[in-house]
Amino acid sequence: MKRHKYYYGQHSSQWGELFVPDSLQPHRTRPDGVVVVIHGGYWRSQYGAELGEPIARDLAAHGISAWNLEYRRAGNGGGWPHTFEDVLDGIDHLGEIAGKHELNLNKVVALGHSAGGHLAVWAAGREKLSKIGAPDADRQLHRHENGAAVRLTGVVSQSGLLNLADAERLNLSNGAVDNLMGGDSVRYPKRHIYADPMRSLPIAVPVFAVHAASDEDVPCSQSEAYVAAATASGGAAQFLKVPGDHFDLIDPRAVAYKKCRELVQRLLA
Repeated sequence: MKRHKYYYGQHSSQWGELFVPDSLQPHRTRPDGVVVVIHGGYWRSQYGAELGEPIARDLAAHGISAWNLEYRRAGNGGGWPHTFEDVLDGIDHLGEIAGKHELNLNKVVALGHSAGGHLAVWAAGREKLSKIGAPDADRQLHRHENGAAVRLTGVVSQSGLLNLADAERLNLSNGAVDNLMGGDSVRYPKRHIYADPMRSLPIAVPVFAVHAASDEDVPCSQSEAYVAAATASGGAAQFLKVPGDHFDLIDPRAVAYKKCRELVQRLLA
């Protein structure tokens, strides 16, 4: 496989690395689309794109182009609204490099782990952001208009933080949600609403919410609540529990991850 690093902004964390499989002939549009790998780490700066690299490599080894996305996190210039802007801008940057690598952007699937699952599902609902009753928050977040946006066509969330309000209530990872949002939901209710994937339902994108059975970092209720709400609202979401712990989901050797790869392949089929 070949690796190509591109910056989509001026900050040192605004970059992605494209892993391109060797198996396809040059000058031919790649039929399997692209997977955007979004790493987790409770949105904190000490965790970076190195978490996504092993699975990006694995996807490329299975013939799928993978865009391992880095972004500003809380503690290095991220948090509200910059983390959210970076995820959208990083996905949209595929539109600028697709021609060079013959990427097929008709199918763009996000594979997000933990906090990355939150960002992936949130990004999949970008068309609803201006309609969820948080106009002040919407004005704070700069994003591309429809013509420059790359749309996600499916998401595999790996133990994702998909119910932001409940994650705050449970004080997961010692206040990670409030740290991301620059304050609690009492002080900034609109931005918390805007950042919560539960508030964008239904979205016109299929979501597989995969959760590790022995996950001690993100409770299973995060995935279950999202899928229940998505299904009730008419969305296409499915909950799957897999064996293993939180980090088995990003271990290419683990059964939990292999199930996620299978779901990615299904969404690209």
